[in-house]
Amino acid sequence: MIIFLNDRPIKIIREKDFERTESTHFDQILDLRLSKLKTLEFLGHVLLLNVTASNVAQIFDYLENHRDDLLSVTLVTTNKKEVSARIKSLYKVLKAAGGVVIKKDQWLLMYRRKKWDLPKGKLDRGESSRKAAVREIEEETGVKAVIRQKLCTTWHTYTFQNSRILKRTKWYLLDCQDDEGMCPQADEDIELLEWLSFPDVQKKLVNSFSSIRYVAEVLNSMQKEARTM
Repeated sequence: MIIFLNDRPIKIIREKDFERTESTHFDQILDLRLSKLKTLEFLGHVLLLNVTASNVAQIFDYLENHRDDLLSVTLVTTNKKEVSARIKSLYKVLKAAGGVVIKKDQWLLMYRRKKWDLPKGKLDRGESSRKAAVREIEEETGVKAVIRQKLCTTWHTYTFQNSRILKRTKWYLLDCQDDEGMCPQADEDIELLEWLSFPDVQKKLVNSFSSIRYVAEVLNSMQKEARTM
């Protein structure tokens, strides 16, 4: 599970899945059996060991208000399910879906509210994520597409009307069926749509969100792996 909080990635990993050799990639390593959060200033990439559901609220309250040079946090726990459930309980959870539409090896990107983005939106009542992804893409871009496969799931936090929101977005890879009606949805503040090759996608996504760059890297890695098979 990866959560983007204040555009910073927060990863939750089971202890048995954590490779000890990865510890060299962190700037700070803290054992919560030994250290107290309120006495610390997080810097760079932070690894927290022995995380339990009982200290999740304190961790996330700290992170919500942390404005120092923090780049990412990795939480290592023996009970990922319990820790994940406790995190979700701190927020109102909303469900969304979206995707990367491909046409002749080009990706469909949109420019909205001064950021480059991927089409996505909230699920209607009783709607599946797959149907929502196809519907939202057509509504926001006018492009008709069909799902090829699931990419990943991201979670990100924000505040709306004094409520803490955690949005779960399921992402898919889609093939373009028809883009003759391609047009940005103005009432969703979408100004521009572009078909771009991946090198140009990377350049555009410098001005985007970490969660969107994460989705792009997931797909790029999948495509690289497919080419080597």
